[in-house]
Amino acid sequence: MTQTALERARTIERPTRDAMLQRAPAVQQFWQQNDTLFQDAWTAWEDGQNPALDKSLYDPRLRDAVEAAWEDPTKETDVQNLWEEVFPGVYKTQFFDPDRLRVLRSYMDSIADAGIPLRPPYGISLNRGGAMLDPRSKGHLGAPAFQSFYRGLMDTYMRPISRLLFPDVTGYDTQTFGFSIQWQAGKDTSLRPHSDASSVTLNINLNLPGEDFSGSAVSFIDPATRRVEKLRFEPGTALIHHGRVPHASEPITEGQRSNFVLWLYGENGQIPAPSADPTKIDARDRWSVPSATSDGFAPF
Repeated sequence: MTQTALERARTIERPTRDAMLQRAPAVQQFWQQNDTLFQDAWTAWEDGQNPALDKSLYDPRLRDAVEAAWEDPTKETDVQNLWEEVFPGVYKTQFFDPDRLRVLRSYMDSIADAGIPLRPPYGISLNRGGAMLDPRSKGHLGAPAFQSFYRGLMDTYMRPISRLLFPDVTGYDTQTFGFSIQWQAGKDTSLRPHSDASSVTLNINLNLPGEDFSGSAVSFIDPATRRVEKLRFEPGTALIHHGRVPHASEPITEGQRSNFVLWLYGENGQIPAPSADPTKIDARDRWSVPSATSDGFAPF
């Protein structure tokens, strides 16, 4: 009997964790050779699931302000006012509605149980509980409903907000990249100080109310003063900053922390220089989607 794409994807032999950590050529070949198979499997898996990944997931204040700005960009100040600067160049807000987070987490849990291979994020380290989210990454989370939600998040929310808070990223924000990550006590626990290969990074917490954890603060380092600030997440909150800002994930000691980490950058990985003068654009241009298509470049 001929196996379906979903059956074949679930039974295919996967690369080992050691092979992925070593960036073995066979690992890249595995994802490339099975790209169409996995996409077909995600489409088949999602058929009939009807996930409720819609705008109700967003914090109501943020959602209303963003929708108003898209309708009338002169109202964008209402969006900006929702972001508090909690460290030089680092802003925080309530991004997802904590009362609706269970819908998104339930969906992500079902993704993990789908049995379809997902490429974990192996950049600085390999995070076993994470997955690549953007179509430019082979082995990404290709479920159609998720991809629709992801594209809306990047185009409707992240890009115009990034341009509003960090004017210098305009023009260096045509390309998207993203992954999920999960810090777990006793497994993947921390990430050493680093900067991102992005113009801007949006880090959104997916923990449910009452799903507590200890440790796992994000430490930000001011290169000028060497000041270090440890910032913690509450359910559904987000931090946004230039990718060049040094930061680290402190060790988690109890529980787990789940996040989306999303990047914007220009074609072929271009990012603005620290001394670059911001591009002056009209508010209406800030609230627009660039016509550039994916260049296929993936940072990792």
